[in-house]
Amino acid sequence: MADLPSWNPEDAAAWQGGGSRRAWRNLAISIPSLLLAFSVWMFWSVLTVRMKEAGFPFSDAQLFTLISIAGLVGSTLRIPSSFLVTVAGGRNTIAVTTALLILPALGAGFALQDRNTSFHTFVILAALSGIGGGNFASSMANVPPFWPKRLVGTALGLNGGLGNLGVSVMQFATPLVMAGALFGSLAGAPHLTAAGKSMWIQNGAMLWAPIAALLALAAWFFMDNLPGQDAEPTPLAVLRILGLHLLGFLAAGLGVLALLILQPGLGGQGLILIGTILAALGLLKLLRGTVKQRLDAQLAILRNGHTWSLSFLYLGTFGSFIGLSGALPLLLKVVFGQLPGGHPNPNAPSPLAYAWLGAFVGSIARPIGGWLADRWGGARLAQVSLVLMMIGTLGVAHFLQLAQSAPAPEVHFVPFLMCFLLVFVATGLGNGAVFQMAPAAVGPALAGPTVGWMSAMAAYGSFLIPAVFKSSVASGSTQVALYGFTAFYLLCFLLNGWSYLGWKPNRV
Repeated sequence: MADLPSWNPEDAAAWQGGGSRRAWRNLAISIPSLLLAFSVWMFWSVLTVRMKEAGFPFSDAQLFTLISIAGLVGSTLRIPSSFLVTVAGGRNTIAVTTALLILPALGAGFALQDRNTSFHTFVILAALSGIGGGNFASSMANVPPFWPKRLVGTALGLNGGLGNLGVSVMQFATPLVMAGALFGSLAGAPHLTAAGKSMWIQNGAMLWAPIAALLALAAWFFMDNLPGQDAEPTPLAVLRILGLHLLGFLAAGLGVLALLILQPGLGGQGLILIGTILAALGLLKLLRGTVKQRLDAQLAILRNGHTWSLSFLYLGTFGSFIGLSGALPLLLKVVFGQLPGGHPNPNAPSPLAYAWLGAFVGSIARPIGGWLADRWGGARLAQVSLVLMMIGTLGVAHFLQLAQSAPAPEVHFVPFLMCFLLVFVATGLGNGAVFQMAPAAVGPALAGPTVGWMSAMAAYGSFLIPAVFKSSVASGSTQVALYGFTAFYLLCFLLNGWSYLGWKPNRV
């Protein structure tokens, strides 16, 4: 609503006299905006399944690539997005970045009307949907200054936890809107499946455009820029938002081009990921003025060992949550949708009827993890979570291997899904635990930028996990990917014990 002249949430009288209402109003708009951002970022997890059913001429590897590209770009955009609130204002940032979600929603909606749309067009649209991934960093950075210290954890938990629910909400709602001509002639004609069923895949993307427009207007008229945020004049603030997004897209674009041109294996994809991160940091270093000053101050965290160990742990928990959420629907389609020999399975369970459950239970478990971490200790809860993740992942690998060789794969679906849900619950608990560990490990002064960096690095799980599944599906050994994830969780378990549970030997 305004650029506030003063703001002190620790002033009890001011807080009771209207500050509390203002903070809750900003949070009430921030939460659905972040939920929408996750929905747009991850809607390729559903769209690719329906594209396969509708006969789009793309291989399983290409469809996993679209999911990976959205993950790569969204994760990279988190790096510049972590600075947006301080250099452009919270209201301006939430309003503009939410409005930008209209581009991938409408673009994909129109592109999906024609099965002859080129793969490279979908690559561009998957990259644009990465805007939603970047919005997490700016949204979480905007919350703490509004709240007294005693309520910051609650506010962040509501914003982050309910925002994460966007993945589950999208995976549940998107298939429902594909059943009819929701947008009339604007959405074009339906696609026909092999069974002759009509479905409007395009609705799954177009649905989010009017919601983005409404939330962007709500943010513009009812949210606030706080003092200390370099938000004036407004046109300059908008240019800064767009400019920092452009730098993020340039860095991520280099990674996407390398991915498409080189077609690397897993090792090469890891190198592309590192190169993309370095490119983003390098481009930001070219900036001048306020942005450069704030960047230089925050980059001090990279000299702190805890920044890297916590990022590694958070990649194990949140990276698994977001990566598995994106890959699960298509993985279910690939594993249970066909019989040995490649013939369609007429009794296959609908992947979109169940895939939303993973993100749902993971999101619900996150605030519970934060609550338990406050009582048990974050490092202890993280260890329990990692053990559960290893058990669940090995169970998934076991039942996946049985399903791939079974004449009726669907008989192994329920235990397969139960093991996957165990993994998701464990990631949610782990997310809350690792976030709770950060302030104590790095100190209050570095907690904010450290958490922002952790969120950016962990989000790359949305690129890595679909990329790993893409390679393993192509080689016909999907379970090997799950054994690799289990080995990574074991490394996280050992690192956590060594760094935060006193496993280091005492030095004499």
